Amino acid sequence: MSEAWLSAATALPDLTIVGLVDLHAAAAQRRAEQFALHTAVVGDDLAHTLRQTSAEIVFDCTIPEAHLQVTLTALAHGCHVLGEKPLADSLEHAQQMLAAAQAAGKLYAVIQNRRYDPNIRRMRRLVASGELGQLTTLTSDFLIGAHFGGFRDQMRHVLLLDMAIHTFDAARLLSGADPVSVYCKEWNPSGSWYAHGASAVAIFELSDGTIYTYRGSWCAEGLPTSWESDWRLVGTRGSARWDGGAGFAAEVVTSTGGFRSETAPLELPPLAAHDGVGGHAGIIAEFVRCVRSGAQPETICTDNIKSLAMVLGAIASAEQGRPVAISW
Repeated sequence: MSEAWLSAATALPDLTIVGLVDLHAAAAQRRAEQFALHTAVVGDDLAHTLRQTSAEIVFDCTIPEAHLQVTLTALAHGCHVLGEKPLADSLEHAQQMLAAAQAAGKLYAVIQNRRYDPNIRRMRRLVASGELGQLTTLTSDFLIGAHFGGFRDQMRHVLLLDMAIHTFDAARLLSGADPVSVYCKEWNPSGSWYAHGASAVAIFELSDGTIYTYRGSWCAEGLPTSWESDWRLVGTRGSARWDGGAGFAAEVVTSTGGFRSETAPLELPPLAAHDGVGGHAGIIAEFVRCVRSGAQPETICTDNIKSLAMVLGAIASAEQGRPVAISW
């Protein structure tokens, strides 16, 4: 992940990487050499490195279990933080981090880079335009046979915890609504190369009454969806499909009265100049602008915790075998 972050960050002309920290300093040194960061301080202790530099921002590329310590340390040293998803490994830790950021008066946001894809922005603009009417139903399919090897093969809740945050956050963006409750079934299909649940189905109720259904698997061989999922959106006046890439289709009702209403194709609206795009580079650039201007990034922690709550709610429902309310 640090390679993806540094590839984006080092391309920004007004951003300087002043330090690199890893539990294994040799790994940080390799990154410094890879990106020709000859003046950057390299170390294995974040607090010590921050005391050696004049850093204003910490990019947290660590695993979820380390986010609490890294974020609290960075905030204590007067730094803003942009962290990897998911926000935290528990809701309790997430709440601690939010409170610390607010007490420090610093920005803490999460790099939900897939929000910054131009295709999902166009689909969001369609929903916001009202052309489909009021959104009532949202579905997504994420079906990929991913042979990672390594830690994921033994990870509990591997699909929900490691990947579903992207899809759940996309559902929040597309719908413009917040999660209320979830009922989730998780299982490990026959033939799975994972030790634990690599497939899941979840039904979410959203704050505006929309029902969002997620179907996912990381051991589905053949006919894979895109990494952005395959989506269908149903409104009171029409429907839209999105394949997660550049494939869109939408139809709206033109007349009613028969067994089936008459419909006509609908073009998606173009991107607007203010739409945030660019993946990692787009969100890092936006975060830097917000640090300078005092504005609030789209993925600020106080909002992104809702996407984390969807993940943790789905896991709780799967473990308890019943619907659960979602709170944050």
